[in-house]
Amino acid sequence: MSVRKKLREELEAPPELRRFGSGWLAGTLALAFSLGALGGVLILRQPALLGMPELAMLRDGAALKPILILVMLAAFFLGCLSLALRPNMVLGGLAIVITLVASLWAAAPQVGDITGGRHIFFGLDFFIINVIFGGVLFIPLERLFSQVKGQPVFRTEWREDLFYYFVSSMLVQILTFTTLAPSTALVATGWFDQMRQWIDNLPFLVQVLAIMVITDFIQYWVHRAFHRVPFLWGFHAVHHSAKAMDWIAGARMHFLEIIVLRAATATPAFVLGFSPMALQTYLLIVYVYSTFVHANLSWKLPFVEKLLVTPRFHHWHHGIEKEAIDVNFAIHFPLYDKLFGTYHMPEDRWPKGYGIGGHPVPNGYWKQFLYPFRRSRGA
Repeated sequence: MSVRKKLREELEAPPELRRFGSGWLAGTLALAFSLGALGGVLILRQPALLGMPELAMLRDGAALKPILILVMLAAFFLGCLSLALRPNMVLGGLAIVITLVASLWAAAPQVGDITGGRHIFFGLDFFIINVIFGGVLFIPLERLFSQVKGQPVFRTEWREDLFYYFVSSMLVQILTFTTLAPSTALVATGWFDQMRQWIDNLPFLVQVLAIMVITDFIQYWVHRAFHRVPFLWGFHAVHHSAKAMDWIAGARMHFLEIIVLRAATATPAFVLGFSPMALQTYLLIVYVYSTFVHANLSWKLPFVEKLLVTPRFHHWHHGIEKEAIDVNFAIHFPLYDKLFGTYHMPEDRWPKGYGIGGHPVPNGYWKQFLYPFRRSRGA
């Protein structure tokens, strides 16, 4: 049996083989820490190629190298503990090997910048921060307050969704360019200068709320179009193909849909001249919020869900039942669904399952990437 297959079987082991004291938790944490350490070393070796300019302050900080050393030590210790406790040694053994590679690479002579001075970069640091932040925040919450009881961290199709996270993070430069291209062209015309100056002088909290209201209105109609227009649905079906909901399920979006959705919502936010601080705050809110509403959380939040989108509201958007088709399009405010007749929130009920009837979308990132085009030819 290959190492890859053994590793997958270990990560997706049944509950009785993942109990405390079995070495599974130690091995899983060791593997996560070792991969994080290896990624950190790669970023430090080639910061111009593998790091986002916006995160340069974090990379250049004095604390990063000591943190990497602590992470390597933790990975090595937990890997050894897993080897001692678990008959199948693939988790602990692989973690130790990756940690040793990371430590040796960190000590090797520094190689020059291989980008040749060109402004090309991949967001490996962005990916690591995304996964660590999302995992540390939501995995414990999902263990304590799960809506679907017993759903494991490494549930069905977790690898596909993690790879979606990886692709969207690594190609952040392309996504940023395509997202901002329309707004950059419009701002250059000078048509909105007076309005931009007026909006820039608004109070910070007013700006953040205004961005949320405006972008949610646009996202509502773009989202609805992706459901109602057959060609567009082929792309959005990829997002709805997830058969389980958790913190990482929201990452499953076709690359072209990401470009269209982000460009459509970012254009008014940038063109209208909201301050950089307000825009950055909104981006942080929408990132955490998107993860939150997809999470496997049983919170009903009866008062909050009247004003804001909650996991129960968005889970009904992903429900496999007939009553869940084409409902709950809003991202932040359910008011839009109430105004336009697409609101659906049954009392004290959750969907019985998730996905698309018949599950037509194939598994695997590349098959899903090609699915909209093959579907169009078939139609």
